[in-house]
Amino acid sequence: MSVTDPTPPEPAAVDPVDAFADRIFTSALGAFETLAVHLGDRLDWYRILAERGSLTSSELAEAAETGERYTREWLEHQAVSGILAVDDADAAASDRRYSLPPAHAEVLTDDESLAYLAPIARIVASAAAQLPGLLDAARTGGGVPWASFGKDMRDAQGDINRPWFDRELAGALASVPELDAVLSRPGARILDVGCGHGWSSLALARAYPEAVVDGVDIDGPSIESARAHADEAELADRVTFHLGGGEALAEDDAYDAAFVFEALHDMPNPVEVLGALRRVVRDDGAVVIMDEAVAERFAPDGDDVERVMYGYSLLVCLPDSLSTPGSVGTGTVMRPSTLEGYARSAGFASAEVLPIEGFAAFRFTRLHP
Repeated sequence: MSVTDPTPPEPAAVDPVDAFADRIFTSALGAFETLAVHLGDRLDWYRILAERGSLTSSELAEAAETGERYTREWLEHQAVSGILAVDDADAAASDRRYSLPPAHAEVLTDDESLAYLAPIARIVASAAAQLPGLLDAARTGGGVPWASFGKDMRDAQGDINRPWFDRELAGALASVPELDAVLSRPGARILDVGCGHGWSSLALARAYPEAVVDGVDIDGPSIESARAHADEAELADRVTFHLGGGEALAEDDAYDAAFVFEALHDMPNPVEVLGALRRVVRDDGAVVIMDEAVAERFAPDGDDVERVMYGYSLLVCLPDSLSTPGSVGTGTVMRPSTLEGYARSAGFASAEVLPIEGFAAFRFTRLHP
């Protein structure tokens, strides 16, 4: 090209092998960072930095009661990863002072923020700890039950959804007048199936102070936590938690509304659960399923929602579901057509996607009798 030629040179061809190798390497960096976030979360390193400001490795180790050498290595890793700021990088290793930027502190320590994501690291770490069982399940077609994933997984599931229930659920439901009218009935009875730690049940009770709420879940430790949360919130007079599955609802129960918040895809027998809801919810009531806002149909090169939901499904939700013999094995990626098929098999006439947008990565669907 001459000096007067305005035509830019053709970009060099990218070797597809190198490009994909770079992608895998980048994924490995993300995996290491996620597990390091788990350490910072569980060992209280982030919380202490957020509360006390700039600290040396010795000061943080003393405050957290952790080994200084491990603490220093974590601090340096977090600094080179861009998660922590370091005040004096040229100082001796023992003299460097590290701090957690306010925006990062909100994401990693503020459990009331909609941006709170530290629980994702707990979910990933809990799933990684079960890899031997997951490998065996994949070979045999078996499963890994929810209880095997442990307390960190259980608590993380509750913690990551809590801010959305606490801060956004009331407004989301009130934005649908027909649903709000059902929930606002004097003395309304509301059922929350798969309630977990109970944050959704408590949010319903706060949003509708004339209602009573029954939460149901098959996980004993989650029900114990939910009852403790209800006591702390002084709502135990209107919110009651029960150990059991949605299939076992009493025939003589009568509810104005029933919800399943991000749980139907985990259930081994979703049609039986929906059939029970069809029986116990009045015809002029409401049955609402909140589940993942995945695409209408499968397609390669999916967006980030698809990618993360398939990750949850492969490592957590599908193995949990398949740990029950006879499970339909829905998985986290429950397409709208799959939900509608389950609903029709359970005796519902139709499924309507409600106009609730921006509620994390969830879709609300009302099932009509």
